[in-house]
Amino acid sequence: MKLRKVTAASAVVLALALSATACSSNDRKDEGSSGGGGKVKVGIKFDQPGLGLKQPDGSFSGFDVDVATYVAKELGYKPSQIEWVETKSAERENALAHGDVKFIVATYSINDERKQKVDFAGPYLLAHQDLLVKADSDISKGTDLNGKKLCSVAGSTSAQNVQKTIAPKAALKENAGYSECIAGLQSGAVDAVTTDDSILAGFASQDNYKGQFKLAGLKLSNENYGIGVKKGDTATVDKINSALEKMVSDGSWDAAVKKNFGPADYKNEPAPKIGELVK
Repeated sequence: MKLRKVTAASAVVLALALSATACSSNDRKDEGSSGGGGKVKVGIKFDQPGLGLKQPDGSFSGFDVDVATYVAKELGYKPSQIEWVETKSAERENALAHGDVKFIVATYSINDERKQKVDFAGPYLLAHQDLLVKADSDISKGTDLNGKKLCSVAGSTSAQNVQKTIAPKAALKENAGYSECIAGLQSGAVDAVTTDDSILAGFASQDNYKGQFKLAGLKLSNENYGIGVKKGDTATVDKINSALEKMVSDGSWDAAVKKNFGPADYKNEPAPKIGELVK
């Protein structure tokens, strides 16, 4: 009788141990870095039409979203396994350093200062600083802004660069966000809006603005958009680069450009070669 009691107790202990092991295994699976039953956290912008925008129904759209979804698929994740995380410009480096996201696709221009803090895959898009004007505007070059009202976001260097080096007599108006600038352009309160052409094209492609605006087509700077990865995670960088090369070769990259920027007549550059930055 005593032996049976000991055996029964041992069975209980064994069952509890197996249960704990199973739970631990499941926990690790959820934290896995490639596919399976786990999730992957991806950083994007939530407020940039055509690039990274959170829709009223909670879904997400834009070129950066399409690129991130394709890359995640190549890393072994289904769309349902992606957890989108808003990463504002000032928060991107910390989000990667702290492991809040696996990678970031958020109009993240590659430069030497940022490469000290994070690693980059790509570039996946070459953008340029440009002007957005009304469809019937006669502004066709930077100097035409002299005596005109130019809008950009407070703290941005884009408008200051134009005012300082191209059109010193342009009247600079700064708003809290680009949405306010676009609304001002629509009403005639300003004559032009400046930032990256990809961002401008995204706003102009919105249904309520289609046909009202055009890009001036000025290449005032080169912005090489990269995918940010935690510093030192070269394995993930290599996998993402392979995914980007495949996205270009199978036509998915071109399709994403046309889908998200087409309505603004965005004359995009060809897909950049991995590891080659345009200065």
